Amino acid sequence: MSVIVTDTGFAQDDWTKGFEGANVLDLASDTDPASLADQLGGVEMIRVDFPSFADGRGFTIARMLRLMGYDGRLRARGHVISDQYAMARRVGFDEVEISDELATRQPEAEWKFRANWQSHNYQARLRAQSNAAR
Repeated sequence: MSVIVTDTGFAQDDWTKGFEGANVLDLASDTDPASLADQLGGVEMIRVDFPSFADGRGFTIARMLRLMGYDGRLRARGHVISDQYAMARRVGFDEVEISDELATRQPEAEWKFRANWQSHNYQARLRAQSNAAR
């Protein structure tokens, strides 16, 4: 089993409910997104594998897919840790899929702590300081 992490916390995977025959694309961490340009039409969800929390290539893949215009569901899957959740959301992932074991080691509260990813970043702090100085 696995746990889906969203901005609201842990959730069950709803993808298998009513999505028989859905067009899902699973990508390894060494995939070149540019090679997928002709294959993205009709893809409803892309899952990008993270074989290790130290392997950040999946973040680049997500960002490139979004820049290429992919607007479907984008899921990071594998060994993403809670400290990386904000980065995952910023580059374009909609959610993260982790193992039950990882969810036990890093409980929901750790993930929810990082769910306010839009306002806790360097650029947002600079904008707030700039606006306060005016």
